[in-house]
Amino acid sequence: MNMKKIIAAILVMAFSTTVSGQEMMDRMTESCTSIMVGKLASTDGSVITSHTCDARYRTWMTMVPAQDYDRDTVTAVYRNRYHTLSPKDMNGMVYANAIPQVRHTYRFLDTAYPCLNEKQLAMGETTISGRDTLQNKQGIFMIEELARIALERCTTAREAIRLMGQLVKKYGYGDSGECLTIADKNEAWIFEIFGEGPKKVGGVWAAVRIPDDEITVSANISRIGAIDLNDPEHYMASDNVFEVAKRLKLWDGKEPFCFWKAYSGTNYLKQVKNYSTRELYIMQQLAPSLALTDSIENLPLSIKPDKKVSVQDVSRLLGSYYEGSALDLSGRHKIPNPKRKDKQGNLVENEPDSIVSPVANPWITNEQLAMFYAMGDSAMKWTRTVSVPWCSYSTVIQLRSWLPDEVGGVAWMALDNPGESPRFPIFCGNTDLPASLKVCGHGSEDDATALWQFRKANRLASLRWGVYRKTLEPARDHFLEKGLRELPMIEKSWQELNATDKAKAAQLLNDYTEDCLGAAAYRWQQMAHDFWMQSWKGF
Repeated sequence: MNMKKIIAAILVMAFSTTVSGQEMMDRMTESCTSIMVGKLASTDGSVITSHTCDARYRTWMTMVPAQDYDRDTVTAVYRNRYHTLSPKDMNGMVYANAIPQVRHTYRFLDTAYPCLNEKQLAMGETTISGRDTLQNKQGIFMIEELARIALERCTTAREAIRLMGQLVKKYGYGDSGECLTIADKNEAWIFEIFGEGPKKVGGVWAAVRIPDDEITVSANISRIGAIDLNDPEHYMASDNVFEVAKRLKLWDGKEPFCFWKAYSGTNYLKQVKNYSTRELYIMQQLAPSLALTDSIENLPLSIKPDKKVSVQDVSRLLGSYYEGSALDLSGRHKIPNPKRKDKQGNLVENEPDSIVSPVANPWITNEQLAMFYAMGDSAMKWTRTVSVPWCSYSTVIQLRSWLPDEVGGVAWMALDNPGESPRFPIFCGNTDLPASLKVCGHGSEDDATALWQFRKANRLASLRWGVYRKTLEPARDHFLEKGLRELPMIEKSWQELNATDKAKAAQLLNDYTEDCLGAAAYRWQQMAHDFWMQSWKGF
């Protein structure tokens, strides 16, 4: 067996996803996390939204250019576009219908869940499921296509919410319950949507503005409670939001209306709280003074953080595995401390009996868990972390009103596990992306795809996390911090170029993205080699 085959075998072991029925359900239904930050809650006045795409969705992405259309043009709406392998791949896509096209569309960053347009309108996403009885598959819009159309046509969060509501009312919503965390350079909104049931093609939705000095978290559970439609500055909803709940006997019309109580949950599991571990943990980290615990009946939709929140803070939390807390799985795997005795076999003072194993990691595979169970180690119980190894990509998007849109909006992108991978910038003003980003990495092991340029080092690091994290984590943080330090230089250079040559200004951003991605990928490929050689010496 040659070296490449040996590495492939180790990666297969590290990738393993064989699970029990209930655990598979947990992993499939708890899939994404989004953190939003209002402009007065951020360190620099940015509005921030984010997204971890925690499933085997496409990793290819591209900048779709702004376009002008003739009158009476239509645009196609599809299903299953997030499993394609390249922008031209149509395999598995299902044509749903066509709708009238507008005369002009905006440039946008086309990811599995489209996330940013040239006007600093941005979106994150988390699936919140809901009752199967609310779905109507005759509706043509899945959430990713609804987001795409909004990014093509809208400039603000409010405009996007209104347009999506109009489209769903006219053409129908065919997806399960979804949340979009929608932001522009001034405001942040959380938007949740469900179907109306099999007898009515349409949809029901609500949206709440996050106060400028607060943050919110959505992690695969409906979060919106009371809605006050007499306050349109902070609340919006479909005109049928109360009628549908009454018609489907989801609300008696007497108790105070609560959106998540009416529309969330499943046919067999009633949602009893508006939060899960991830929402609670992230809010605890950002506002420890609130002393939030899991005994609280309902978590506030948004809270004021104790300190201003930075892009680095959001990135760190999206990469979290509850480190240092009782939920940290990597801290539970203990081994005898080899330093407890000296070479003569004498006990050494002040040395603990056991230490955390260097092979312990927070993203332990199911085969390893099964081994611990078989050995009677009940402490090694799987816990859904914020960051997960099955993440396809993640974004932290900052939107800045005081800068031109082209450089004011930045998507800090990472591929693979956000707890291990570095971030690189994609600007609103980018007109193209590196070739390695235009092919999905899920098709096969292929170093030409950006995903695999990071995945090998990440998987090898997970096998001896206690050792390799000391190399990987500083490198991960370095690239985001370097990018943020260099932003003022890029912004100034772009503005100087844009005054005389807009094409060169756009190329500056394209080149900078490629340079940042290339440097990070090269470092990760070096680490993959180093980790492999260190592991090989131990065999």
